[in-house]
Amino acid sequence: MLAADVPTPGASPAIGTADTAWMLVATALVLLMTPALGFFYGGMVRAKNSLNTLLMSVAAIGVVGLVWVLVGYSIAFAPGGALSGGLDYAFLNGVGLEPRGSIPHLLFMAYQGSFAIITAALISGAVVERMRFSAYVAFIAVWTLVVYAPIAHWVWGGGWLASLGVLDFAGGTVVHVNAGAAAAVAALIVGSRRAYGRQALVPHNVPFVLLGAALLYVGWFGFNAGSALGATPAAALAFVNTALAPMGAVAAWLAIDLARTRRATAVGVATGLVIGLVAITPAAGYVGPMAALLLGAVAVVPSYFAIQLRSRTRLDDSLDVLAAHGVGGVSGALLTGVLARAAWGGADGLIAGNARQVGVQALGIAAAAGYSLVASAVVLKLVDATIGLRVGAREEGLGMDLTAHGEEAYAGSDGTILVLPDIEAAPPLAAASTAAEGAA
Repeated sequence: MLAADVPTPGASPAIGTADTAWMLVATALVLLMTPALGFFYGGMVRAKNSLNTLLMSVAAIGVVGLVWVLVGYSIAFAPGGALSGGLDYAFLNGVGLEPRGSIPHLLFMAYQGSFAIITAALISGAVVERMRFSAYVAFIAVWTLVVYAPIAHWVWGGGWLASLGVLDFAGGTVVHVNAGAAAAVAALIVGSRRAYGRQALVPHNVPFVLLGAALLYVGWFGFNAGSALGATPAAALAFVNTALAPMGAVAAWLAIDLARTRRATAVGVATGLVIGLVAITPAAGYVGPMAALLLGAVAVVPSYFAIQLRSRTRLDDSLDVLAAHGVGGVSGALLTGVLARAAWGGADGLIAGNARQVGVQALGIAAAAGYSLVASAVVLKLVDATIGLRVGAREEGLGMDLTAHGEEAYAGSDGTILVLPDIEAAPPLAAASTAAEGAA
């Protein structure tokens, strides 16, 4: 969604019924991606933290959605300057059924809100199993206003990166590079899990991971093809490219895995599929189908080895948000600058004779990542100073599901543990505490 693709309200003479119908479906598909992400993430954590991980995604619908409607949309898309939109659209003032392009302005706002929601939810994968839930809610609320909305304005709302010609069809820079950078700094500031590096922290439900990946695949058609903002040939191109790039990515992932370890894992294949989706996002409407296949296969390689490298460090980016979304987003954005052709949409890239586009893409990546790193760190420090980011050792040992929400994903034969209002006074918890702390 280049700024040129998003005319101001009233610029189109009429609302198109076909375009509106498609964008209604696309908005629903992107909203589906947030609970899908919850299942993808939730299956990869330990059972005692699975509900908390799912809820981190689902809660973003309410928290980020509310912030977006009240102020975030205005900062991102209201008329303004190079760095930020104004407050003309605050509280949806002036956002009604008038055309925005060929769809109702209100629908455009809702579609963009679905992007803001899942971008914030992506960050949760770096801090699962130890971040205080109230702190997470506060963080994503402020982060949406301070980080996501301004970057969206830079690229899609007529800001300075749009004026330079950065190509980002559906969010490689705005969503994935941005979230990957925020996730990395969040993992550093919150700190690693107490068991990290001392015991195997393995996925508790691999079928959930596959289910989440499959639902993300389906939802991503709304994410990318919907970014054409209508039922147009550009939407058809983005749709096909979204189908093809993960095929190349999964094939490349399988080839690397089989060559290295002589076996393929379900979690690995699911991760490769998601990386392929991440990588094609900025290029979906700017490259041809064969280029999309190539892009997926090439982009998965740096992410694959970034995951291997991260596992040997002290950076507890629990679910590899930086490697999958950050590195995948960088790869996709740079490859967009290489493979894009004006004949498909947008501008020519390196292969078509426009080497400058790669530099423009790199500048967009650096700007989004740099700003997200610094601003996210400031927001996290503020939340830590007021609420506190991290749960205590006892809560972490017992599990976030029980201590933060008073629920369990999987009740035993004797039923779930009763959580009394005063957690310290609850005999079952007190009895479990010593064992949990010893395990931690």
